[in-house]
Amino acid sequence: MSAMDSSDVMDQSANQSHLQPSVMETGLVRQECNMTEPFCCFNETANSTMNCTGQGNPYTQEWYIQLIYYFFFVAMIVIATGGNIIVVWIVLAHKRMRTVTNYFLVNLAIADALISIFNTSMNFTYLLNQDWWYGRAWCKIVMFTSPFTISASVFTFMAIALDRYKAIIHPLKPRLPSETIFLSIFCIWTAALVVAVPNLIYATTHKWDLENCDTRTVCYLEWPDGVYMAHDHMYNVILLLLNYFIPLVILAVTYAMVGKALWGSQTIGENVGARHGENVKSKRKIVKMMIVIVAIFAVCWFPMHLYYIIVYHFPDLTLQPFVQHLYLVFYWLAMSNSMYNPLVYCWMNQRFRQGFRYIFRWLPCSKRMPRDPLDRAGTAISMRYSPSDDHNRNGSMSQTVVESLDDCSAPLKDALKDETNGTRGNAGKKWATTGRF
Repeated sequence: MSAMDSSDVMDQSANQSHLQPSVMETGLVRQECNMTEPFCCFNETANSTMNCTGQGNPYTQEWYIQLIYYFFFVAMIVIATGGNIIVVWIVLAHKRMRTVTNYFLVNLAIADALISIFNTSMNFTYLLNQDWWYGRAWCKIVMFTSPFTISASVFTFMAIALDRYKAIIHPLKPRLPSETIFLSIFCIWTAALVVAVPNLIYATTHKWDLENCDTRTVCYLEWPDGVYMAHDHMYNVILLLLNYFIPLVILAVTYAMVGKALWGSQTIGENVGARHGENVKSKRKIVKMMIVIVAIFAVCWFPMHLYYIIVYHFPDLTLQPFVQHLYLVFYWLAMSNSMYNPLVYCWMNQRFRQGFRYIFRWLPCSKRMPRDPLDRAGTAISMRYSPSDDHNRNGSMSQTVVESLDDCSAPLKDALKDETNGTRGNAGKKWATTGRF
């Protein structure tokens, strides 16, 4: 903190009979909604003389208000962590669920679970009291984890959208090999790491002396040019662009093109008859599910991003007594995005719904399932091209639906094998591929 900032704080304390929030001396700690502005309005000189009769931490809420916040935050953390862990289990423990899209959903679930475990669980107690209890090391970890995991989630959204685009707009092109899929996931986390590294470097803590001789610790970013200066604002703008506006534009354009292909024409470039409708219907379901997930993300994070934009241009708003509660509500809404995805999977996908029902089969209201339904044998939708049918179908693909899998395809290994090796042969030979999730 600069000498000017310290002087302003001391002047405020001298001119007021009780503590009021200052105008963000310690900076707007914007780590993709990591934590609110530490309203620092206390004398930071350890040797200053105080009569110890003043007010303590003015941001500590009444017990009943804290109880309400604890209920909503704990419920959100439990649902988000448990739900995303179940999603990971459903995909990795069942061979037929290991599709390209589902591997990306696992990556998304891991990122969302990490948000709840390492970020939300500690931050909401800090937001309630504006007092960091966990030390400098955890301050760095939490400040780093927030943009790290959120960036990974957003980049995974874009990877899924591009995968759906390629699968639907260009269905006859070879699909990504398994090595490329895992390399893509590695690149997602590497890019997220690069975005979050500044937080790990500049996150720190500072202890303030209260008027009642108590202390209060804040966790914030201290940039080379100071707190809440040009570097901080520039970093916040970069996060806003990389983690919200640019991804939403890419996702909107991609899914608009995919939607036009699925709903705007009879088929995807082929006139294959009524049976092909099952495959198109399956693809529409997964696209609908992803559009819902992206829409929820946009709605959950919009108030928080808007808050930071407004507060940056009108910092005096932080003097209002309702700001702490407003920020807590916005923070809960943004962090709750991590708990909605498993609920959407369960609602819109039969396979995930079966997996969740099996996990919660012990509940009285749940139907008894003596056997894991996802372990049952099944056959994926197959599509075959037969040149011998050219006189009837004009060279179109004819589809044989062996068994509808409701949004799910064959395991990734089998799908990749069929799709990579499948090529159009000479007359009399058949080209085959496996329909994908």
